[in-house]
Amino acid sequence: MAVQARKRPRIVVMGGGTGLSVMLRGLKEKPLDITAIVTVADDGGSSGILRSELQMPPPGDIRNVLTALADVEPLLSDILKYRFKSGSGLAGHSLGNLILAAMTDLHGDFVTAVKEMSRVFVVRGQVLPAAGEAVILHAEMEDGTIVTGESKIPEAGGRIKRIFLEPEHVEPLPEALEAIQQADAILIGPGSLYTSILPNLLVPKLSEAIVASEAIKIFVCNVMTQPGETDNYTVSDHLQAVYDHIGLHLFDYVIVNDGEIPPQVQDKYAQKGAKPVYLDRDEVTSRGYKLIADKLVLFRTYLRHDADKLSNHIFQLVQDWISRKG
Repeated sequence: MAVQARKRPRIVVMGGGTGLSVMLRGLKEKPLDITAIVTVADDGGSSGILRSELQMPPPGDIRNVLTALADVEPLLSDILKYRFKSGSGLAGHSLGNLILAAMTDLHGDFVTAVKEMSRVFVVRGQVLPAAGEAVILHAEMEDGTIVTGESKIPEAGGRIKRIFLEPEHVEPLPEALEAIQQADAILIGPGSLYTSILPNLLVPKLSEAIVASEAIKIFVCNVMTQPGETDNYTVSDHLQAVYDHIGLHLFDYVIVNDGEIPPQVQDKYAQKGAKPVYLDRDEVTSRGYKLIADKLVLFRTYLRHDADKLSNHIFQLVQDWISRKG
């Protein structure tokens, strides 16, 4: 009798921004069934213009994830990321964003456009917007003022008390809910805490599905603080912000960089108001989180997670979790 092949572990990854894309480039090389659920709150730059003029969800974060998971030649990946530097109406737009806009127009809706682009670019996994419509992100600051717009929040210059969505009860995609319900692992982060990660978790049915899931739940903490969002935040501050918004202890494991960042690199980031996220190890573990700390950074032009090392840790955690479940 033939032995049935073991299914690939199913992993749901949630977030947005460059950090998520870097991590996915490592994860796609593992034998995993990946679903990426990506925020639709962006309102700045090329995404914001297309969102406003074409009444479509912002394509930028989706395009980054599609590019990261695409099984294409490096040249084609570079073309998707290419950003026009001149031209009336073209300057600032990335070609990938314009292709997504064109496909949305052709197919009549954004979700179908993402699915078709995934097929055309041979994407390893499934990429889904967190919702089928764009959402507006608001932040209530510590002084009580309300800041509206994802791109405006980091520029406000105050400390964020909470964020909330408009519409408040936005509906998630059924496919996103199904992916969470079937997942062996749910991975949240890295990315901008208040403008990429939490907007996904504030979609009510998505957070409820995550809470109800028996999957292993992992938080990947950012390497550096983000000016205007997480100034002076420690690792436990990131976790507390999630708890304050969701009202529950969400994660089993927290993956954190504890590798040294060279002083000259820290100086470069300090000029923009960023510094390494401090690992307050005792505070994290005392709250019941299991901690995975390793040297997880690479520096070229910018600091980035080491995609290979990070994906190795994640894959090992997922395999161990599945083995324990039997």
